Amino acid sequence: MTILQSTLELALTAAPWLLIGLMLAGLIKAWVPMTFIHRWVGGNGLLSIARGAVLGAPLPLCSCGAIPTAFALHRNGAGRGPMTAFLVGAPGVGVDSMAMTYALLGPFMTAARVLGALVTALATGLLVTLSRASSQHQEPSRTSCSNACDDSCDGQPDAAPETQSENWGQGSMARLRGGLRYAFRDILDDIMPWVVGGLVLAGAMTALVPEAWLATLGDSLWSMLLLALVGVPLYICAAAATPIAAGLLLAGVSPGAALVFMLAGPVTSMATLGALRQELGNSALTLYLIGVVGTVVAVGLVTDWWLEHSGIVVLAQLGTVRELVPVVLEWAALVILAGLATLRWWPGGRSLRLI
Repeated sequence: MTILQSTLELALTAAPWLLIGLMLAGLIKAWVPMTFIHRWVGGNGLLSIARGAVLGAPLPLCSCGAIPTAFALHRNGAGRGPMTAFLVGAPGVGVDSMAMTYALLGPFMTAARVLGALVTALATGLLVTLSRASSQHQEPSRTSCSNACDDSCDGQPDAAPETQSENWGQGSMARLRGGLRYAFRDILDDIMPWVVGGLVLAGAMTALVPEAWLATLGDSLWSMLLLALVGVPLYICAAAATPIAAGLLLAGVSPGAALVFMLAGPVTSMATLGALRQELGNSALTLYLIGVVGTVVAVGLVTDWWLEHSGIVVLAQLGTVRELVPVVLEWAALVILAGLATLRWWPGGRSLRLI
């Protein structure tokens, strides 16, 4: 099988679910006011940290989108723990990446990813509460973020709470249109280059990398540590990590190790680490890395142990979801996504999208 064939098969499988995920992201953006988020994660107790983790998980934010939102929460009363839990949960898994995970990896890996992201967010938030408060308190700058975060990364929250309260009073159709514009213009622009790159890389691994070589990584502690640390110098969003994880699985890496990569990559980018150090200091950054790396490796080991004793075969689930969607719908979804993604390059095309 060639790289092009492998990439196209993965793209067709993912396209309908990514489209659904973007629609859900738009609805969340339209109907969940920022003022509610601020009230929900106030304080610094265990319940607030759990709320920050749960609240961040479904939100459609990459790490650069999560950074200003998390810092706005911190500066409006949320403690270091809830802020950190949100910062891990939001880019770690969102409705768009959950849909792609279900499409490419099946129901078990989807559930494991969501649960793993919540556990990682909760554990890391609890650890960061032990850090000392930093004397420095600077605004996150645009240079903290990767160039992948085109328009959504300006170092500021999407909107101040007061402004969003005013926007909440506008008509339902206007809110819906704004949410869909955010999903199919801002989010799609941010993630599409990385999703395409991830699909091509996954296709190349599936077509070219010998299964026996990657299978040597197995499910050892060292292989999981390697995959946890490989995301640190990268900027990779949760959606882009998904097809790469699928390629790793197909090439022979254990499900737990692939899960480690999906969980750690989106929340250990240099953008996140640099901004966190600037906001909370070195001690918080150290505890953040210990919490993320330690928890995701533990989640990976538990996942492989569970699969070994439960009899569930993850590879058998990889192709079952695609059978639920007719091929014509897969092609239609892929064409729609490609059209929306390329409109930005047409003269005046960007202004045509979901005005």
